[in-house]
Parts: sequence; C-alpha cells; structure tokens
Amino acid sequence: MSTVLDAIVAGVREDLAVRTEQVSQSDLERRVADLPAAIDAEQRLRAPGLSLIAEVKRASPSKGHLAEIADPASLASTYADAGATAISVLTEQRRFHGTLADLDSVRAAVSVPVLRKDFMVTDYQLWEARAHGADIILLIVASLTDDELARMHALAHELGMTALVEVHDEGETQRAVDAGASVIGVNARNLKTLEVHRDTFSRLVPLIPPGVVKVAESGVAGAADAALYAVQGADAVLVGEALVSGADPAAAVREIVAAGAGS
Repeated sequence: MSTVLDAIVAGVREDLAVRTEQVSQSDLERRVADLPAAIDAEQRLRAPGLSLIAEVKRASPSKGHLAEIADPASLASTYADAGATAISVLTEQRRFHGTLADLDSVRAAVSVPVLRKDFMVTDYQLWEARAHGADIILLIVASLTDDELARMHALAHELGMTALVEVHDEGETQRAVDAGASVIGVNARNLKTLEVHRDTFSRLVPLIPPGVVKVAESGVAGAADAALYAVQGADAVLVGEALVSGADPAAAVREIVAAGAGS
C-alpha cells in the first residue's frame, strides 16, 4: 500500500530528474572543490544545554500552508541572533514549498550550521547540498535501503557534512545505529501516516547508544515541550511549525533555548 512518504519521494525523484539534466554531478563536484569546509555541526550540537535547530518552513503535508516567508534569509538571521544552534531549510518544493534558492539565501545570511531538509534518495543530492552550502543533511531511514543509508552516510562525512539520521520506530533506530550514525533524529511524526505520537522519543531513546547526539523532531509546540524532551535525554530539538506560525519567532527561539538550559 502506498504511503504519504512514498508519494513525496516519487515527486522528489521527478524533480531531481529535471535538475540532473540542468546541472551534472561533475558540475556540482567542481563547485564543492572551490568552497570552504563545512561547519562541524555535530560538535555544535554537542554543546551543553539543549540545542535548537530552527526551521525555515512554509508548508507541510500534514498542515498545508504555514507561512509566506518571503525572505528566508531574514527569518534565519532572526533565529540565529536569538540563539538557534543551526538553521534547517526545507528544499522540497511540492509539499513543503521550499527551494535550493532558499538554502542559498540562508547560507549567505548566517554563520551557524545549515541543514538541507529534504528527502535524500541519491548521492547527487548530497553533492547538491554541499554545493549550496549545507553543513548538515537529512537521511530518513524509512526511505532508504541499508546499502543506500550506509553509502550516503559515508559520503556525507567524506564531504565534511554532518548526517542527521532520522528514525521513527524501533527497527529504524537499530538500522541507524548499525549504520554508525553519530547524530540520530527521532521524529514523533510518522511520515507514512503523518500521525504524531509524542511518546516516540522517550520510547526510542533507550535504544540509542551513549555518545550519539539525540535530536527530538516534531511535537514541540513551545518551551514546555522542549524542556520535556531535554529531561528525556534530547541534546537538541528541531522546531519549525511553532516558530513560523507564531507572532514572534525570536522570542520563541529564546524561550526554547532557555527551557532547555533550565532542564
């Protein structure tokens, strides 16, 4: 039976086919060779307290339109100035209304690590992410085979990027650990059904070895949720909807960071 994730990935592959016709991997590799090294995002996420990955996010499959965000660079700067450890930029266009141009503008505006948030299914996308300035890429275990996960995880590190390996159940968590992931994101939202289960992080975190950076994703409506995740063992939270839909994203960032520091 086809899932929401299957439909998203099918669209990603169609859009990817267009981009590979326009820009070859060799072109991307030449661009990467001329870039400064990626920022060590994993080291930043290991800092004391609760790190915040603040997301530039216009829409989602579960909620539809969230915010206009005409100026992603300005929003990213607001996040960074308020204390966000890293900025996540959606580049998937069909369901999330993001673009690589958003990534370019955010990269030019901030000095903190930047995550390219997309559905990575080929090596080309990792080269593409680095060529556009990403320091972190997302690898969703549910959309990759073990061989793909291992290969892309290794390539991310070869390119100097941090791989945020996303899981949402016990089997995927074990696969992430077996792949050697040093940063694991536990998503409370099941991408196959879009349902959110707030106990997912607390259920899966015991399966993640000590020393692995643990990122809680989804289910953070504000500071109280972030503080709870911190108590449960999160080193970082990834927050999008609560920041872009609120009236004061800077205040929201400061409150989440402070809540984590006080946990």
